[in-house]
Order: sequence, then structure tokens, then C-alpha cells
Amino acid sequence: GSEMCIRDRFLIPAPSSVPAVSQPSAPPEKWVCLTFDDGPSKTTPAVLEALNNAGVKATFFVVATGYNEKYLPLLTEASAAGHQIALHSASHEYSDIYRSSAAYWKDIALLKQRIAPYVDAESIRYLRFPGGSTNTVSRRYGGKGLMPQLKTEVEQRGWQWVDWNVCAEDAVGGHPSADTIYRNVVRETGQQTNCIVLMHDSATTRTTAEALPDIIRWYADNGYTFLTVAEALPLS
Repeated sequence: GSEMCIRDRFLIPAPSSVPAVSQPSAPPEKWVCLTFDDGPSKTTPAVLEALNNAGVKATFFVVATGYNEKYLPLLTEASAAGHQIALHSASHEYSDIYRSSAAYWKDIALLKQRIAPYVDAESIRYLRFPGGSTNTVSRRYGGKGLMPQLKTEVEQRGWQWVDWNVCAEDAVGGHPSADTIYRNVVRETGQQTNCIVLMHDSATTRTTAEALPDIIRWYADNGYTFLTVAEALPLS
């Protein structure tokens, strides 16, 4: 159920017209959000270990498919360690969730219900659409107006949807090695100073956890500050 990488560009909110002095702190010039989709799974403990060893906070866009039920308690552990928990999908089945707006929001409600024992699901305001906000696969099921409608509905709730601009390409076929994943991240980052990196902590992306220490070291060596998505893109 992992999405292939669509090279999306996330939107940075327009600067507020409020004078700079009233801002609590300006974001650092160079920042990176490490984000993980499709967990929790048997891979998540190794991801958490790498993050926690480095003292880095990440953001997890989680699923609750039924197949990963026994790993959901890891959300409590991740949250307690200061990581951000955000919404991805209950089923991650495009043909189901992208039939209509009602089908999409039913899936989100089910996800929240399933993770509620482990985190404060009602307080979550961030989500990532399966396939990203510019996916075209949804048109097959809900028509080409569906994604614009869903983005509007998310914003009307006062929530934020989050794409990415660096893709680790760790969920493609052939199970890339840790070294390949690392090189993908470095290449896709290029000269970008504000990065949201798409990775996965699903059962099949074991090598992502192996690549993480090197990925973290590279961003640190290159002067990036690690932020959660909520820190990088605060709700207006």
C-alpha cells in the first residue's frame, strides 16, 4: 500500500503581516522535517531508536489498517519521546478512500478511533493524503474535482495537509539499500533550504531505519535544524 513518489512541492504559508517582533521566534534559515508514512510497524522501533539516539524529533503520518494493530502502542512511546503523530489513512486503499469526500472523512474518523487509545487523536490537526495532494489516481474513483475539494475541507476544519519536497524513494519495488536511500535523500535535497522528507516506517522499509543515522548526520553537517511539521508549518 505504499505510495510511489510523486515529486510534490509543499506550500509554505505566506508570511503573516504581523510585525516580526510579535513572533515568538523566527524559523531557522535551513530546516528539515523528517516524516514517516504508513507505520507503525515492526520497523518503527528501529526508526525511533535512531531518532532518539540523535536527539531528533520527527513526524509520523500513521495508518491503522488492522494488520498493524499490535504496533499501535508504539504511538504512545513515540509521542512521549516528543515526536509528532499525524494522520494518514485507516485503510490506505485508494479505491475506497477516494470514492468521495464522505468516504475519505469516514476513513479519517476510523483512523482516529483506532489510534485514540494511544494518543490524543482529537487534538491532531495535520494529515497527509495517500499519494500526496496532487495524486492523479484519485480521479479514477472520485473524479478530478475530489482532491481540490478535500484540500478545501481540510483547511475549512482549521487543519493542515502536508506534502513533501524530498523523497527517499524507500517504498519503491526492489527494496533499495540503506546506501541508495541515503543518496536519494541527499540528491533530492540539492540546494533546498526548507525540506520535508518523505520516508516510510512500514514493515517492508527496514533499510530506511538503517539509513537514518547517516541521513541525520548529513543534514546536521550541512547546517539544517530538525523540526517537526507542526514547528515548521504552524497552524494559522
